[in-house]
Amino acid sequence: MKIGFILIPGYALMSLASAVEPLRAANHLAGKTLYPCSFHSAAGGFVASTSGGGFDTAPLSRAHEEGLDIAFVVAGGNPMLYEDPVLLRGLRALTQRGVRLGGISGGSAVLAKAGLMAGRRFTVHWAHIDSLMEFAPDLLIERALYVIDRDRYTCAGGVAAMDMMGALIAREHSVAFAREVSDWFIHPRLRTADEPQQARAGQRFNLHHPMLEAAVELMTSHLADPLSPDQLAALTRMSARQLHRLFASQFGVSMMVFYRDLRLAKADELLQQSSLSLLEIAMLTGFSSAAHFTRCFTEKYGLPPSRKRRALTAGLRR
Repeated sequence: MKIGFILIPGYALMSLASAVEPLRAANHLAGKTLYPCSFHSAAGGFVASTSGGGFDTAPLSRAHEEGLDIAFVVAGGNPMLYEDPVLLRGLRALTQRGVRLGGISGGSAVLAKAGLMAGRRFTVHWAHIDSLMEFAPDLLIERALYVIDRDRYTCAGGVAAMDMMGALIAREHSVAFAREVSDWFIHPRLRTADEPQQARAGQRFNLHHPMLEAAVELMTSHLADPLSPDQLAALTRMSARQLHRLFASQFGVSMMVFYRDLRLAKADELLQQSSLSLLEIAMLTGFSSAAHFTRCFTEKYGLPPSRKRRALTAGLRR
């Protein structure tokens, strides 16, 4: 099976390595080339990752010469802002030739923006899910580690690419062989597709009180429609006073300040990962107006959201 990797400038090296290395190991352990790999980009040439290291690539226009079976788009940074008509033409040409497509990390968002994920279940790195759902609410996005739906292979990025490649190898050459490849990387358990991309609140915040963990889980699932202290108390079956004491003891801030900071962190993520307006971001994170959001954001991060976005945009252009 010939596999190509289409690199978008600023991709994460770990995401690419987690996909490529299992294929290399499979070739090594099998004693023959099961998975010849090639690297491509829209224009060809050296394509750097965020860490500086990278790969020499062939122009995507020549990808059909490789006789690819699957082509994976690998992207990081903010794929929602990436536009390249050459890439779009190349991807459509591959589909016309019957090449299966995949997305790694933000690569799935690039495929979705190109209209190539319609009617297909897929996943993407958690940082891009909200902005992609705003872009096209009818997309079949799943919060999974990886999704294989007919001729589309997508994963959340990072080490999830290794789990997806394990599933691909198991399908082609047996579960036992996939486990052998996984063991080669001291990765004794290939995770299943439906395992979560992020740790639960208790793990992320090192919480040991079940009601405190329940309250934080409720907060993270109600960012656009914040719950009141009384609602949080009722849903966790505690008094508001008890909850306030738990938050002050665990985090050193009041319950509602902690909640506001969660919402601001999501707003900061959307500011970096989407082209949504400040008003849209404010509404998605439970602020009553763009002005209220701007005041809270500036207080938390030391500069207004509009100025931070301009600085981010300027950085991308350099």
